Amino acid sequence: MKHLQRPARRALLVVHVSVSVAWLGLSVGLLTLGIAAYATGDPSLTEAAYRAMKVFADWLLAPIAVATLVSGLVLSLGTPWGLARHHWVWIKFWITLATAAATVFALRPEIVHAATAGVRDPSLVAAPTVSTAAYLFMTAISVLKPWGLTRRGRRLRVSVTSRKTVDGRSLGRTA
Repeated sequence: MKHLQRPARRALLVVHVSVSVAWLGLSVGLLTLGIAAYATGDPSLTEAAYRAMKVFADWLLAPIAVATLVSGLVLSLGTPWGLARHHWVWIKFWITLATAAATVFALRPEIVHAATAGVRDPSLVAAPTVSTAAYLFMTAISVLKPWGLTRRGRRLRVSVTSRKTVDGRSLGRTA
């Protein structure tokens, strides 16, 4: 894929960070509501918390998860970071894919079921706890960029470096 021009890359980065932060905030909100529903002895509070979770699940979970996944994918493919060149990008992609799938296909139906049944559900504390931890981990590796290049990234770097030399001399600027 051709690299994005700077204005497009920066705009997409703002979108990606915004929807990622929204997903983290939504997860913390769902965790708070899940704890409130599970910890209370008041059935009406449990029902109200699960109904509030259902509103978030119905309107926000899937669009934010998909927007995060798509914006991150386009950003990785349209920049020198690449999708499979650096371990941290590759790991973020797979964690985002897994959490997006779990959000849409497991968490959302469980929230709908709990809102309908109105009984305390420990999985609605566990799932947002795991997703919040995953999003915080992805935030950390986005900032720290650990682990270096993948095998593919090293191979691409060698091929780019070898193309930049002619007769053992670098084509780049000197001093």
